[in-house]
Amino acid sequence: MNRLPGPRFLNTVLLGGSTGEKLDAAAAAGFAQVELWREDVASSSAADVRAVLARTGLQLTDVQVLLDFDGASTATRDAKRAEAMSLLALANDVGAGTMLVPACTATDYVPDRVTDDLRWLCARAAERGLRIAYEGMAWSRLHSTLPSTWQQIEQVGAPNLDIVVDAFHLFAAGRTADDLHDVPMERIALVQLSDVQTQPLPGQVTAQARHHRCLPGKGIWPLETLIDALATRGYAGPIGLEVFNDALKSRDPHAVAAEAMAALNAVLTR
Repeated sequence: MNRLPGPRFLNTVLLGGSTGEKLDAAAAAGFAQVELWREDVASSSAADVRAVLARTGLQLTDVQVLLDFDGASTATRDAKRAEAMSLLALANDVGAGTMLVPACTATDYVPDRVTDDLRWLCARAAERGLRIAYEGMAWSRLHSTLPSTWQQIEQVGAPNLDIVVDAFHLFAAGRTADDLHDVPMERIALVQLSDVQTQPLPGQVTAQARHHRCLPGKGIWPLETLIDALATRGYAGPIGLEVFNDALKSRDPHAVAAEAMAALNAVLTR
């Protein structure tokens, strides 16, 4: 039985090859959507991306990623706002409806600016018909858990600001699916699944996140507890894979995408 009915997506970070090869591989494996990186567009073009999407029928879950925006220091704030405007324009150019923004990880961030910065960003996104998907990462400075990230979203009060649920950041921080308790299912922008073969140790979380995740069901995390919690509460949004894995990225993208879809289906139909 399929416990979550939402569209399946694949983050292109899992795949090697050109942008066109990544998108073709994702479509051939049966994914309905992809998470697209700005680097995917830079190595191709917005027109080429739109052409492949039109040919394959793929949709975009989001465009990413705007790092260290909220609470940016005085020295970086103007540059970060210019970067935000550029990425919002790129999202429009490729036909994405959502831009992904992790909570700030910079050591020189200014906590008192976070709410104002996010309100500014959501207003600029709304002018372009876009949504912001806000993600608390395990190493974010102010919001590293789902409860804290959701509280920040509530404080901002923007209708186009939703939350990202990422299994890596949940379980790497030693948290559980109970963190979803106060999060409305309709305000979850997307759910990213991955797994690990060893629990990240202090000081190694970032490196493991960026190089050594594995496909769901191939590791040690209780992903079924997260999936059960989402299914019980009626989550119907996008669910897919964000797997940074150097070894998989070096292989044929079509074979890896097919393996990824099989792994995703396996954990969602247990």
